Amino acid sequence: MPSANPQPSWDLVIRPKTGWFDLHLKDLWRYRDLIGLFVWRDFAASFKQTILGPAWFIINPVATAVTFTVVFGNIANISTDGLPKFLFYQSGLTIWQYFSGCLSNTSNTFVGNAGIFGKVYFPRLVSPISAVISGLFRFAIQYLVFLAFLLYFLVKGSDIHPNLWILATPLLLLLMAGMGLGAGIIISSMTTKYRDLSNLVGFGTSLLMYASPIIYPASHISDKYRWIILANPIAPVIEAFRYAYLGAGSFQPVYLLYTVAVTGLLLFAGVVLFSHVEKTFMDTV
Repeated sequence: MPSANPQPSWDLVIRPKTGWFDLHLKDLWRYRDLIGLFVWRDFAASFKQTILGPAWFIINPVATAVTFTVVFGNIANISTDGLPKFLFYQSGLTIWQYFSGCLSNTSNTFVGNAGIFGKVYFPRLVSPISAVISGLFRFAIQYLVFLAFLLYFLVKGSDIHPNLWILATPLLLLLMAGMGLGAGIIISSMTTKYRDLSNLVGFGTSLLMYASPIIYPASHISDKYRWIILANPIAPVIEAFRYAYLGAGSFQPVYLLYTVAVTGLLLFAGVVLFSHVEKTFMDTV
C-alpha cells in the first residue's frame, strides 16, 4: 500500500558547508555545462571589439621574443646554451604565458564575479576552472606559432634536437595550469578582505618571470644563486619544455617531482581556502 505522504525526490539539494573540508567537489561535474558556457564567454570576450582579434595572441609572444633577442641576446649577450636566441626565448615564453594567464585570470575570481555570485547559486570553483580551460585556446595559438618557427629553424639547419620528451607536453601544461589555478584562487580568497593584494599580482608575476629560466639558461646560474632557481617550481617545467623541443638545457626529470608536490599542495590549500571564503565573501566584497 503506498504511503499517504510520499517523500519528494529532489533533483538538486543545496546544503550549507559545515567545515573546512566540506568541499562539494562533485557539484563541479554536475555543472560541467556551465563551465563550457563560461569558457566560451571568456573566449568570445577576448576578441570582442578588437581590430586584430586572435592575432594579438601571436603578436604578443613574438614581439616579446624579438625584444628579448635584441636586449638580452644581442646587447647583454646572455648565453642561450648555443641555441638560436629567438627560439630560446620563445620556447620559455610559450609555456610561461599560459601560467601567467591562469594566475592573473583566477586571482580576481571573487571581486570580478561578485555581481553574478550574489544573484545565483553555482559552485564558485566553476569560474576559475573555466578561466584555466579558456587559456588553453590562447596557448594553442601560441604553441602552433612556436612549432612553425621551430620547423623553420630545423629546415635552416640549426643545432636543435627535438626528442621524445615532447610527449610530456600535456603533463607540463597540467602542472602549469595547476600552479596557476592554486596560486590564483589563494590570492582571490585573500583579496576579499585585502584588496591591495590584487595590485601585487602583476608586479609579482614579473618578478617571478625573472626568477625563472626564461631569459637565461639555468645551467649558467652561479652556485650562489642556484638555490633560487631550484626553489622555483616553475623552473623545471620551463627547462623540460625547452629540452623536449630544442634538445638543450639542464633538465633533470627528478625536479619535476618537486613541481608535482608543490602543485598538489597549492591546489589543496587553494581549494580549501576558496571553499571556506566563498561562504562569507559577499559580506566583505
